[in-house]
Amino acid sequence: LAMVFSISFISHSESRRPSKPHQVIHNNSTPASKVKRVDSLVNTSILSANAPEFYPSSSPPYEESVSEDGSDGYYTETTLAELVEEFLSHLNSSPGSFENDIEHIANMLNSWVTTEETLQELVELLYTQSTVIPNFSYTGARLCNFLSHNLALSPASGNFRQLLLKRCQTEYEQRGVAVRGDAETQKKFHAYVLFLGELYLRLELKRAKGPPSRAEILLTALRELMNALFSNPVDGNLICAVKLLKLTGSVLEDTWKESGKSDMDQIVQRIENIVLDAQCSRDVKQMLLRLVELRSSNWGRVHAAAAADATPDNDPNYFMNEPTFYTADGTPFTAADPEYSEKYQEILDREDDYFPEAYEENGNESGGGNDLAVQNDEMDPEIEEAFEKFCLESERKRRP
Repeated sequence: LAMVFSISFISHSESRRPSKPHQVIHNNSTPASKVKRVDSLVNTSILSANAPEFYPSSSPPYEESVSEDGSDGYYTETTLAELVEEFLSHLNSSPGSFENDIEHIANMLNSWVTTEETLQELVELLYTQSTVIPNFSYTGARLCNFLSHNLALSPASGNFRQLLLKRCQTEYEQRGVAVRGDAETQKKFHAYVLFLGELYLRLELKRAKGPPSRAEILLTALRELMNALFSNPVDGNLICAVKLLKLTGSVLEDTWKESGKSDMDQIVQRIENIVLDAQCSRDVKQMLLRLVELRSSNWGRVHAAAAADATPDNDPNYFMNEPTFYTADGTPFTAADPEYSEKYQEILDREDDYFPEAYEENGNESGGGNDLAVQNDEMDPEIEEAFEKFCLESERKRRP
């Protein structure tokens, strides 16, 4: 016991020296062999309390990684292109949120667009997306109109509206080549034409006095674009011209009439010549003839002053704005049809069979409403074209 006590005392004394970082305390019950082994480890240890902090090789200490271009290697910043693509995708999927979100979008873009370069990039992004995303030209034109009045930056090269019109002019100058290009070139050009038509209707130029006006330069451009489309009367160009005139025809004619011009008469005359002479398909010729009929009925408009006293007997356009329905065998009919009530009731009976959950026991719509009634009226261009062909075939079958 005396020997064990002596060794323990010596070890305890040596462990208190400054050069030894660890203290080893043994009680009198520790075997001598274990005490010697512990003392040996203490004397030969290279551990130190002042050693640097240790990190496992698989988990290195966090250091900000900076790439060669100076950007943060861990958290990359969102680019303007990604930002624009994100909110355009949102507007395209939820067009009804436009009024609620547009001010937030404009404020966000004002914080991003602070240089002439970023303004040019924004114009290019909006133009490209408005002509590439299917059926987005209407929302794209509304967005461009709002930004033209709410983007603060206006460099020497031009404000947002001026730069947008310059970008459109670039495509306009290629119209002669585009209408004779390959299928892909013509498709891009047709998308541009329809976007320009929407832009003419939506882009407002504020004046010091009076209501906003439309861009006169776009009126001239649309007239020349129609000339270009008619100069190569293939099916694709003619279908584009029909869509453009359905979209803008009434506004264009009113504007030209106010200036004493007869441009619409000249366009209609050219369409009639194409129907007689051009080698376009029969379906496209039918579309052109229906367009001429639409124009002869004042683009389907009924003047409000005469509407109050109008009756089926004194107004040939009384049923002009009535919807067209189709029977089970595809026969079209309107309110002017003598058997309208019976045929319409047949449609209601079919809806009861197909959508019973949409109606209550008394025959009225349930509180949830009929989802079919709130769908967007706009159709995809290909579906619209197929639908028109279907209508033409139905009319031909009805003829004796």
